Amino acid sequence: MMSERLVVLAVTKMLSGMCTAGISLKTDKWIRPVKEFGTILAGDMTYKDRSPIRPFDIVDFSLIKHRPKPPHIEDWTCDFVHSRPIHEGVVSDRLRLLERHSEPESPSHILKAERSLALFEPSNLEVIFSLDSYSGKYDVRARVAGMGDRPIAVTDIKWRALGKTLLDGSDKLTLTSEEIRNRLRVERIFVAVGLSRLHEGRHWPLVVGVHTCPDYDAQVDYKSL
Repeated sequence: MMSERLVVLAVTKMLSGMCTAGISLKTDKWIRPVKEFGTILAGDMTYKDRSPIRPFDIVDFSLIKHRPKPPHIEDWTCDFVHSRPIHEGVVSDRLRLLERHSEPESPSHILKAERSLALFEPSNLEVIFSLDSYSGKYDVRARVAGMGDRPIAVTDIKWRALGKTLLDGSDKLTLTSEEIRNRLRVERIFVAVGLSRLHEGRHWPLVVGVHTCPDYDAQVDYKSL
């Protein structure tokens, strides 16, 4: 077992649980902590005092073994029970961190399934929030420049919480990059993208983190996760 300090850049809700990932302060590489068996649950994504792990937290994870399963080469098994994640602070300069770890071009290697996590600043972003009033199904998708024309699922729990507030009783809301900047009063928008586990015969691209500078405010209902 080894201790690894990560800057968390993804806290997401998946169909069967939760997922997190971040960049190692030691190696500057992406790491995705996973369980040896089963999926990460909301209770796992907390510190000893039960406060939740959030993006841009600096977290000490107890990693056990590298478990690369291409394209998920970033996976490391982690002990979430006996050695709980330890909160060691929050990144003070988020823009500097995002610029440092942002890739200069769209992550084509993600689309080619060569690895499963990347961060970049898209030239254009269009986000679609929708709520089916009949079924109550809530969905968030995004068209990300460099990731194809088809909208892809957004699993970032904070961004999804923001969308529920922005809908404000409407069934659908579509925002462009410029509209996002104006509404949230932000200047820069970065996205962390990833690949899903195998589903219907393929690994689907996902937006696992939407990070703005300055930060935006959204209240996540962690009890409902």
